[in-house]
Amino acid sequence: MKILVCISHVPDTTSKINFTNGDSEFDTNGVQFVINPNDEFGLTRAIWFQEQQGANVTVVNVGGSDTEPTLRKALAIGANEAIRVNANPTDGFFVAKQLAEVIKNGGYDLVIAGRESLDYNGGMVPGMLAGLLGFNFVNSCIELTVDGTNAKASREIDGGKEIVSTSLPLIIGGQKGLVEEKDLRIPNMRGIMTARTKVLTVLEPVAANTETKAVKFEKPAPKSAVKLFSADDLDGLVNALHNEAKVI
Repeated sequence: MKILVCISHVPDTTSKINFTNGDSEFDTNGVQFVINPNDEFGLTRAIWFQEQQGANVTVVNVGGSDTEPTLRKALAIGANEAIRVNANPTDGFFVAKQLAEVIKNGGYDLVIAGRESLDYNGGMVPGMLAGLLGFNFVNSCIELTVDGTNAKASREIDGGKEIVSTSLPLIIGGQKGLVEEKDLRIPNMRGIMTARTKVLTVLEPVAANTETKAVKFEKPAPKSAVKLFSADDLDGLVNALHNEAKVI
């Protein structure tokens, strides 16, 4: 089984976020980047298929050379090889077109993508990929088993989960639950050294339209100062909740 894991290069959640050029572009200065958490769950599941069923695992990213350390980390975790499409990931459709080309040329049986990336939260790419390629698709996937060309998956739905059966080729939009957090892999020294010798192929992008453009970003409004009331001032508390917070 050939597995392709789509990797997004996203800011660490502890990073301080700023914007430049009139709040129209993300400021990358001083920002630490990591594997998108939803993609990391998918990569860990792919490595399980590698260990248990002899699958070959390739990771792919659409981005500039600055994303290669993130791909090298995925190789250190256990992926067999990596592909970088040398293009700025301008929007979801553009990224899906680049990944679709990689998938068509690679003959992959299973494509594991994160349900959404941590930075833009678009949630578009896995579904677009399935539409472009005509593959079966399961979104919000939290469990996955494969037996030959048959697959069984569980997907999160409101109030529970839905269990579906399907067949390869298959694209999933994975998330937390696909593996447990305790099972996520941390690269060891041997994996880091081995990753340096693994193949990282750089491909030039195919022609594709950019359908959307970020016009402006806005940060959430800062939290207001905390107002404290003494235990004896219940009238003041009720008045503030009613007239200021307007929650009662």
